[in-house]
Amino acid sequence: MVASFGFDLESKCRHSWARVGELHTPHGKVPTPVFAPVGTQATVKTTSPQELEELGVSLVVANTYHLNLRPGPEVIARLGGLHSFMGWQRPILTDSGGFQVFSMEHLRKIDGDGVTFRSHVDGSEHRLTPERSIAVQEQLGADIIVALDVCPPYRSDYEHNRVVLQRTHLWAERCLKAHTRTDQMLFGVVQGGTYPDLRGESARYLTSLDLPGYAIGGLSVGEPKETMHHMLDVTIPLLPEDKPRHLLGVGSPEDLFEGVARGIDIFDCALPTRIARNGTFFTSEGRLNIRNSRYKDDPAPVEEGCSCYACQQFSRAYLRHLVMAKEILGLRLATLHNLHFILNLMREIRTAILEDRFPTLKEQFLSSYKVVDDEVRMRDRKIWLNKLRASKEVAGD
Repeated sequence: MVASFGFDLESKCRHSWARVGELHTPHGKVPTPVFAPVGTQATVKTTSPQELEELGVSLVVANTYHLNLRPGPEVIARLGGLHSFMGWQRPILTDSGGFQVFSMEHLRKIDGDGVTFRSHVDGSEHRLTPERSIAVQEQLGADIIVALDVCPPYRSDYEHNRVVLQRTHLWAERCLKAHTRTDQMLFGVVQGGTYPDLRGESARYLTSLDLPGYAIGGLSVGEPKETMHHMLDVTIPLLPEDKPRHLLGVGSPEDLFEGVARGIDIFDCALPTRIARNGTFFTSEGRLNIRNSRYKDDPAPVEEGCSCYACQQFSRAYLRHLVMAKEILGLRLATLHNLHFILNLMREIRTAILEDRFPTLKEQFLSSYKVVDDEVRMRDRKIWLNKLRASKEVAGD
């Protein structure tokens, strides 16, 4: 396959850092700003590739750690690579396994050379170094791959952040040196915790490596949203304007608006599909928990005017019945609705930037959208991580 990469900046908002572009890959174009659903195990849970195409998905994210464990990159490579393996011929991004370094503290040990994991599947030991992460991602054959990094926990002290930041930078150099495929874009990951000077140092250092793109990691890990915004304000002006910028692991509607306003091009997150499996639906007014008894005999759709299949065909009462009865269809319909909502929102944002009315759209949306407050959000995240660890699983979707 002939390499075909590039990032074209098409338009910028006059009143913010918001911008519209187009990312070119060997498997097609990705209009930005874009939201990429997470398909940890080479599948976006409960959905088919055909449904993703019908929803207008242009980029999906798969997980290097999980696919390295099962079925193994050698198996996927023999079967034609990840695109062929999962029946998805549009662009794919694979992460590095770096988030599992953060989320699997109970199953891993970090040293200067890499990370040793104990498998959550069978307890076997595995070694992940920058070179191994790149080798796995090259075997998988994604269009965009990510350098292995270390994500420090929120509230970790300055000295710890400084030490792991140096490790992240050294690992980025090793990843760049190990990368051999010319049909993949390698993104470096900006870290630095919640310390502005470290964030700035990381952005400047990674920019000096002249990578094809830059991801921003270590945010939305428990810090207040205002802190995340401040870290983006510090970081983004230091990144090249002509390279794509990816905010890792962020996908709530309010965060999409705030990220776009600061110049982010790519978002990915398991949130829309994860909350769907708990019976929670996105609406223009906030999240709707279909388990609430008030919806037991509600004939209305989840959201009036929504063109998704779930809203066009079914009532809140029926959807609640499916979720309460633990029917798989309920999870599928909630997932399809949430993905439709987020993807449609991103299309509206893109159009608004092109028409120079993004600030108005942002103000209108956020004025009626009820955001989950930080205390509840951090509590729910802690519960989620604890459940994953108790079940011997790892953070993913």
